[in-house]
Amino acid sequence: MTDEEVLAEFRAAEALLDGHFILSSGLRSPTYLQCARVLMDPKRAARLCAELASRFTPAVHAGVSAVVSPAMGGVIVGYEMARALGVEAMFVERPSGTFELRRGFSLEPGQKVLMMEDVVTTGLSSREAIKAIEEAGGRVIGAGCLVDRSNGTADVGVPLTALLTLDVPTYAPDALPEELAAIPAIKPGSRAKAA
Repeated sequence: MTDEEVLAEFRAAEALLDGHFILSSGLRSPTYLQCARVLMDPKRAARLCAELASRFTPAVHAGVSAVVSPAMGGVIVGYEMARALGVEAMFVERPSGTFELRRGFSLEPGQKVLMMEDVVTTGLSSREAIKAIEEAGGRVIGAGCLVDRSNGTADVGVPLTALLTLDVPTYAPDALPEELAAIPAIKPGSRAKAA
């Protein structure tokens, strides 16, 4: 799939949004990719994740025995990636502000893991998820995401493979361009609320 074909999937799902968005990082952006809308179609989710799986290195394909993703946004894409790779799917969640494995999920010491996200902007939540996976005994040998909004600049601590890499502008809340400041801000992700 080309980048334009991937973007066409987002457009078809009405998941490529324009406005004033508050990202989970706290940064603001005029563009938002709502992966939940893309992933609500199981056939589309499977197609996109199979394409991304084909881009991982042979070392990832040969070594990974589990995909672990951060809840909430990474759960579906992590599950679909695990299906594409033929391995188990688990997720970390933040019951008290810090990611951890729960619900009876466990990793063997040194078990090789792929960490899977829906969207990466700064890489912070990916690094936090990777830390939790490693604290649970896993060894993260790679990371994947549907969309890398950082244009390849986000450092997650391991090699990151993205289905789509974009250069989407982000701004600190106190450094908004005039046209963005004139639009009410919304937080469309899993912790959505008006600002």
